[in-house]
Amino acid sequence: MRFLMIGDIVGNPGRRAIIDNLNYLRSELRVNFVIANGENAAGGHGITKDIAKQLFTAGIDVFTMGNHVWNKKEIIDYIDKEKRLLRPANYPPGTPGLGYNIYNSPCGNKIAVINISGRVFMQELDCPFRTISQILEEINGKAKIIVVDFHAEATSEKMAMGWFLDGKVSAICGTHTHVQTADERILPNGSAYITDIGMTGPRDSVIGVNTEVVIEKFITQMPRRFEVADTAYQLNAVLIEVDPDTGEATTIERVFNLE
Repeated sequence: MRFLMIGDIVGNPGRRAIIDNLNYLRSELRVNFVIANGENAAGGHGITKDIAKQLFTAGIDVFTMGNHVWNKKEIIDYIDKEKRLLRPANYPPGTPGLGYNIYNSPCGNKIAVINISGRVFMQELDCPFRTISQILEEINGKAKIIVVDFHAEATSEKMAMGWFLDGKVSAICGTHTHVQTADERILPNGSAYITDIGMTGPRDSVIGVNTEVVIEKFITQMPRRFEVADTAYQLNAVLIEVDPDTGEATTIERVFNLE
C-alpha cells in the first residue's frame, strides 16, 4: 500500500497547490491514501468547514491538525461530526473531535491515523508518549497499518518519538516547523520516519508568512499581524510504501513540487 502524507497546508497558495497537483500525484505515484495536515489551511490559522470540504473533494482522505486547530470557532461543532478531521489526541478528555481513527482505504486495507502534539516549546498538553501508548493498546489487532502525525517543534522530541514508536507503527512523520528535513529513513524495526514533512504553501516566504512583515518584527521587536505570503507555491510531502500484511514500511521518499 502506498500513501502520501502532505506537510502543513498554508493559506490560499497551499490550497491551490493541492487543487492543482493532487489528482496528478495520486495517479503518477500510484497513491492509495492521502493524509494532510490542515491546521494552517484557512489564512494560516486553523481550518473552516468549507475549506475542509473543498480539499476533501480535491483528493485528501484525512486531515490531521495541531496547535491552531481551534482558531476558527466554527470547527468546534464540525469536528465532532466529520470523522476525517482529527485533532491532537493528547488534548484533555472531553475535547471535541477524535485524536485518532481507523479508515478503510480504497485498496481494502484498514489504516489507523493518529494525530499527536509535542510539548517542548508548545502547549502543555498530556504526555504524548503515554497518550500514544494507550492508543496503540486500544487499536491493537484492528489495523496493521498505523500512521502518526507528530505535530511538534523540537527535533529532539520528534526523534525521540520516532525511536519510541519504531516497530510499533508503520510511519512517524513530523509536522509544524514548515521546513522539510532531509532525514527520511526506515528505522531498524520497520517504521518510516521523517522529522518534518515540510510545508505546502507560499515558497517565497518565512514559513508561509510575508517576508517583510517577519523581518520587520525581528528588527523592531514590535508586534505585527502575520499575513500569508501571496507567492508561487510549493508542495511538500512524503510517499511511503507499506507491506499491508505486516504493517512494516518498505520505502519512504520526499516529494517536493513547485508551481
